[in-house]
Amino acid sequence: MKLTILGCHSATPRVDAHPTAQILEIKKHQFLIDCGEGTQTQLRKYKIKFSRIKHIFISHLHGDHYFGLVGLVSTLSLLTREADLHIYGPKGLKEVITLQMKLSNSWTNFKLIFHELTSKNSELIFEDDQVEVHTIPLDHRVYTNGFLFKEKEGERKLNIGAVEDANIDKAYYRKLKQGSDVLNEHGQLIKNETVTLEPFPSKSYAFCSDTSYKQDIVPIIDNVNLLYHESTFLHELAHLAQKTKHSTAKEAAQIAQQANAKQLLLGHFSSRYNDVSEFKTEAETVFKPVLLANQGQVVEF
Repeated sequence: MKLTILGCHSATPRVDAHPTAQILEIKKHQFLIDCGEGTQTQLRKYKIKFSRIKHIFISHLHGDHYFGLVGLVSTLSLLTREADLHIYGPKGLKEVITLQMKLSNSWTNFKLIFHELTSKNSELIFEDDQVEVHTIPLDHRVYTNGFLFKEKEGERKLNIGAVEDANIDKAYYRKLKQGSDVLNEHGQLIKNETVTLEPFPSKSYAFCSDTSYKQDIVPIIDNVNLLYHESTFLHELAHLAQKTKHSTAKEAAQIAQQANAKQLLLGHFSSRYNDVSEFKTEAETVFKPVLLANQGQVVEF
């Protein structure tokens, strides 16, 4: 997996602080996660191909998470896009975007397919033969979801030495990779586990957008490889976090610790902080390793 941070700050955009947007590359997909104002210029800056984006996931209907969406859709139309575009987000998103397109007489020449979300429970919203995407219900001032992106378990690996010793014809290699027992050249049944190895471990990424501390998401993101969790405030302003339904760096670290995450990535920093290194220091009193999001940053895992 490869994650590119396009924006990681809260509230209003600034010259050097862009609102939330990320690109996740997973199993040949290029998913756009949130689309704050200016996202399309960030996509150009970091040389992300617009044409590869076929699925967009919007966490909630606060402007710093989706105000760039209608502009991006309009640009895709100007670029004569033909491929379908799937957009996953809260109910109401379709109404907002289609009204903007209608009033500007800017209908797309490609299919714009909305998948509106209303459930307060985690649900599977995208699946193909390699990837699953589940919602992570969060606790914010409006209906909000995070998203869990998971690779499906891959094929088993051939233990070539064992396969050859067992006299298995190459025509059965595919079935072995799929986990089946097979007959060898002498008609003997060969158990799969005796000639194959476990597949490479599947990876996962959890995007936890704006939310107050919400312990019941832990089972959903258990053992995640990389957890992005908002940390708008340092813990000294926990009262503001509680009031605005945001999290502190310490609370994000507590979620990472309880979920047995492999890494924690902090973001959505309030503009009141000039030095965000304090977020890493605070979080590391609870959990390690901690990364700080920064626009242009690429995390491979």
